[in-house]
Amino acid sequence: MADEAKPIEKDTSENGAVADVLAELLTSPINVILLVICLVLIYKIFSSRNRSKPVVKPEIPKLKKRDFYLNELRQFDGTGEHGRILMAVNGKVFDVTRGKRFYGPGGPYGVFAGRDASRGLATFSLTPDVLKDDIDDLSDLNSMQMESVREWEMQFTEKYDYVGKLLKAGESPTEYSDIDDETSTDANKSKND
Repeated sequence: MADEAKPIEKDTSENGAVADVLAELLTSPINVILLVICLVLIYKIFSSRNRSKPVVKPEIPKLKKRDFYLNELRQFDGTGEHGRILMAVNGKVFDVTRGKRFYGPGGPYGVFAGRDASRGLATFSLTPDVLKDDIDDLSDLNSMQMESVREWEMQFTEKYDYVGKLLKAGESPTEYSDIDDETSTDANKSKND
């Protein structure tokens, strides 16, 4: 009975299990392809984490509160040195720089940058010919259009920083103090919270 063959025992140790898994993976072409795809995806996940983060442009410092004549406002159309974008709505000037995708050069509302946008917003027109080159008193707008201007003004007040008034020719600018700036900053912080 010594000649009887002993049954071959499977190696159930850890090394044997790993060898079995590797043998199973590498014997089938489909398994090899899937293994390569998994390794490539894992590589991409980990290599994207190691890439340096894109350089973020520093934020433009907050504009001190002041009033603007129309010709001064036009300098803030997003093409200047700092890229600041101001826009007037119903006599109030707002800093819309953080919405530069919309109001900056090439944006859908870019025509309003550095301008009094009241008439364009009231009439839902994005054409430059609707905007006037001098102060627009909006006296020819109907009540619905004026209500629309007021609604836009409220939206801008909630979303963007109010930086001053749009002045008519000969009108004197208001003297704003640093306390006014701090008060409006605190109000905006509580609005954004």
